[in-house]
Amino acid sequence: MKNRLRILRAEREWSQAELADRTNVSRQTINAIETGKYDPSLPLAFRIAAVFGQPIEVIFDPGDDTTSQP
Repeated sequence: MKNRLRILRAEREWSQAELADRTNVSRQTINAIETGKYDPSLPLAFRIAAVFGQPIEVIFDPGDDTTSQP
């Protein structure tokens, strides 16, 4: 799943560790989400969205995986 996590974090000049502290996960989890190696659970996605004050769909883009073609 594509995401804007790294961009939003950089705009606020937060390290991965700072974002991890704000969302109660490890820095490694933030790194894995940013690099696309891990898709966050729905509760974690909501926490991330709340920290940035953005809707989930602004931060996370499921891409073509959920788009059905006729």
